[in-house]
Amino acid sequence: MIIIGDIGNTDTKICLLNSNYKIIKKFILPTNKINKSLLLKKLTPIINKRNNIRKSLFCSVVPNKFFLIKSFLQRDLKIKTIELKNLNLSKIMKIKVNRKQVGSDRLANAIALISKNTNYIILDFGTATTFDVVVDDIYKGGVIAPGLNISLKTLSNNAKLIPQINLKKISRVIGKNTVNAVRSGFFWGYVGLIDNIIQLIKKESKKPFNVIITGGFSKLFCKSLKSKVVIDKDITIKGLIRTARLFNF
Repeated sequence: MIIIGDIGNTDTKICLLNSNYKIIKKFILPTNKINKSLLLKKLTPIINKRNNIRKSLFCSVVPNKFFLIKSFLQRDLKIKTIELKNLNLSKIMKIKVNRKQVGSDRLANAIALISKNTNYIILDFGTATTFDVVVDDIYKGGVIAPGLNISLKTLSNNAKLIPQINLKKISRVIGKNTVNAVRSGFFWGYVGLIDNIIQLIKKESKKPFNVIITGGFSKLFCKSLKSKVVIDKDITIKGLIRTARLFNF
């Protein structure tokens, strides 16, 4: 058995895999609430029943939470715990950037898709809106734009006359009230941002790309973009599973 996990700024996904790398248990924890007592409650019952777990693999963009989880797994449960970027990823793909400056979730996304003769742009609606470029088996780099939720909250928190707003698709561009005006600005503004960045990546690379989108706002935008896109909300977990398989976890 193997444990894999994706520690994000908002949520942490943890999965238990069997010897065939199939998910047999999955749960999601709010990242900011993770502590030892929560880990004891969630992980200990699973691990006690399956005491042949020896390794775990995580990608993390929250170092202090990874340290906490790693300490718990290694010290309390004797499970060796590895962060994705500590593996020799050059065995899987070439990375043409400083890997220390790339979130390991973005590398996991790329690993999920690497394939000879196929190029991908991976758009992830996370805390930031990120675009990652994969050409054949090479991670070329990417683009980081402001995250939708953070941008909305920042606007509401700093403009006294603008309330907290939940984003949704709006058909009309011209808003007749403050709420609809903000929704239009964010929805159609991000449609333009996304389409423009995708086209600029294609122009700069001089290559065709398949576009994969993931994250919480995937469904909201998928039908309004000019580019053809495919939604895959489990791409990070798939990348971790593929890595675990390739490194014989």
